[in-house]
Amino acid sequence: MRQSPTIADVARVVGVSKSTVSFVLNNRPGVAADTRARVLAAAAELGFRPSHRARALSYSRAFALGLVMARPAELLGADPFFPAFIAGVETELAKVGHALVLRVVTGGWDEEADGYRQLAGDGRVDGVFLSDLRVGDDPRLELLQELRLPAVTLQTPDTSPAFPAVNLDERTGIRAAVEHLAALGHRRIAHVAGPQEFVHGHRRRAAWADALRDLGLPPGPEAAGDFTAAGGAAATRRLFEESEPPSAIVYANDLMAIAGATVAHERGLSIPDDLSVTGFDDTELARHVHPPLTTVRMDALAMGRAAARTLLQLVENGSAESAELPPTELVLRRSTAPPAPGGLPRPRASQADDEPRSTS
Repeated sequence: MRQSPTIADVARVVGVSKSTVSFVLNNRPGVAADTRARVLAAAAELGFRPSHRARALSYSRAFALGLVMARPAELLGADPFFPAFIAGVETELAKVGHALVLRVVTGGWDEEADGYRQLAGDGRVDGVFLSDLRVGDDPRLELLQELRLPAVTLQTPDTSPAFPAVNLDERTGIRAAVEHLAALGHRRIAHVAGPQEFVHGHRRRAAWADALRDLGLPPGPEAAGDFTAAGGAAATRRLFEESEPPSAIVYANDLMAIAGATVAHERGLSIPDDLSVTGFDDTELARHVHPPLTTVRMDALAMGRAAARTLLQLVENGSAESAELPPTELVLRRSTAPPAPGGLPRPRASQADDEPRSTS
């Protein structure tokens, strides 16, 4: 059997030391550009692939970054944010030969803490991405400091920042959605919120409430969702039970908005003639539903790339600056229009509501 080429083979072809080849393959400085080019060309010609395990042992590094997610695994595929975010992370990690270790835990803080402790204790990662920041004191921040595990947070926490962050101005997009609906003539503008224990859910709701107040509009009705389609549908049904249903609904993400629009259709309402809806994320599906969804655009892929670059710098240099992404912006499509003359018609019960229910 033909043996796989080694780092020594590459060094012999180029006429340099093995350490020079190692410096080039690990993208470290101190090697002349011409020598670097010849090493890379020789490695490609020989079909040399560096051993990840040997590299990790040599540098006492894992060459991997971690992401711990505290949610049921079956919900990940339906989440519009994380697939794009992870794709952005992987785009940057692939450039430097790093891996992403994804750990899904359920059951709350104990399991989540165990997730971080295991990643740190086993030396499986050099740093972690911290998502779904909690309002107030997030105990994971103190835990990661205790573990001496470098981290990058998605958004700056409410408390003093312990790590660099990737920040996104979500308020601008939500405010633009409310202002757009108000300019169309809507006065009863509701909100289907994300979980209020999450910083991003709390800030989107606050942006909606502040915009109504600044425009001189009365506080609108609201219903709590959980960023899932089922949660958005249930919250929309609760809004329809109001004595005066809203003429427009600002949703905290696209998934809930699309599910809410389906509930409205089931109840005989036309979008946007009877009810205007806006989302948040600008997912691929948002432009293909009927009618296409007016939504707030954020670039989850860019957030993943920025987070990866920041964490790699933090791991390599011991410090890194926070990254600021462009503000969110409103994308106008066909799910919003002026309110119906005479107000919103009372929605009829959906087919699902008309079905007999078991009393057992």
